[in-house]
Amino acid sequence: MITLKEALKLNKEELTKLKEELKTKIEANSDLNAYISVENVGDGVPVAIKDNIQVKNWSVTSGSNILQGYIAPYNATVIEKMLKAGLSPFGRTNMDEFAMGSTTESSFYGKTLNPINKDHVPGGSSGGSAAAVAAGLAVAALGSDTGGSIRQPASFCGIVGMKPTYGRVSRYGLGAYASSLDQIGPMTQNVEDAAILYDIISGHDEKDSTSAPKDDKVSDKLNPERKLKIAVLPKHVENASTDVKNAYEKAIAALENAGHEIVNYELMDAKFDISAYYITATAEAATNLARYDGIRYGNRVEGKNLQDTFIQTRSQGFGDEVKRRIMLGNFVLSSGYYEAYYVKAQKARHMIKDQYEKIFEDMDLILSPIAPGIAPKFGELSNPMDMYLSDLYSISVNLAGLPAISLPISKSDNGMPVGLQLIANSYNEQTLFDGALSLEKEINF
Repeated sequence: MITLKEALKLNKEELTKLKEELKTKIEANSDLNAYISVENVGDGVPVAIKDNIQVKNWSVTSGSNILQGYIAPYNATVIEKMLKAGLSPFGRTNMDEFAMGSTTESSFYGKTLNPINKDHVPGGSSGGSAAAVAAGLAVAALGSDTGGSIRQPASFCGIVGMKPTYGRVSRYGLGAYASSLDQIGPMTQNVEDAAILYDIISGHDEKDSTSAPKDDKVSDKLNPERKLKIAVLPKHVENASTDVKNAYEKAIAALENAGHEIVNYELMDAKFDISAYYITATAEAATNLARYDGIRYGNRVEGKNLQDTFIQTRSQGFGDEVKRRIMLGNFVLSSGYYEAYYVKAQKARHMIKDQYEKIFEDMDLILSPIAPGIAPKFGELSNPMDMYLSDLYSISVNLAGLPAISLPISKSDNGMPVGLQLIANSYNEQTLFDGALSLEKEINF
């Protein structure tokens, strides 16, 4: 597949031909279920869009039954920025319902398959975007990351996925899961393409109250020759699979060979990350999803009265995983439990952010796993607790609001990709991309 950098040099006729070829390939690989539908806006370079990002006049459903029939009346800020830069929203990609999941199995549209091995999950919640790029069905794609939902599927599918610093990319027009954690980011074939797409979608936005007043760009200043101080976490990977441990050692050797300084560090037990994340995320989800009641937009199931309409609409409109998280969120916010759970989770979140800040006083980057192992086979994470625990390496980045990038490092014995992530300090995307480009060139995946 042509890269984003190359595609930006094509003329209008060449882009039209590229889109026609993409449509043919998408139809021929419909069994992957990477795309929900294929629409196009504008004459620019085609970029696939996750189904929770508003594109005017498109059906946007967040992979849920409850939003069937909803047509977006406006463009998300990232879409407006793409159109101005000569990019073209092209196709809606599949996702876990309301971005709640790690496998893209909870989608109303059915599961997406991993193009590397169709018996394995593509990851989630941005599994459709990852599968589309990995299968050569997209030049690049947009995903959203609440607790690893860009980086984990990127790792499972062998592509590059980047989560920006919280506030660097506008959330205006993004279907909210957990507002203090969500970020839109690029999913691409290589690090340079990720930097280009990041530059296009990032920047201050008055429509987003959490948007950072920063508009600096990185792709024109990429420098893989910079020598950086990189923290590694040997104890943090003790419980990871052999495949991940081997990839970690390979990446450390590659970074040393590229001239970077490697220093051992420790992070506190990841069990605190899991607890703080799921209490925070579900509490915010319960609040954000209260608006989906069948009255204002989306699917409605008529009941005997107004209350029954609410109950029937939400009972039939939401899937099991979404219901589970709404119930948990309401529980931790309820009278008598708010102090015991939610307040403590925010204190733990502050501790997590402090430990990262302490490391970044001396270090430029941190090398970390993204998931405990390779992409599991379908059904292996049927227990919700197993699915939640699979996020233990990715969620602390969102809790601290840091930027991170996933890139493929090696393959397992059965040929599945193994990705790792580099993490940088807040607003230090330039260092993140420089380090990632250096590692990518040295690994040559």
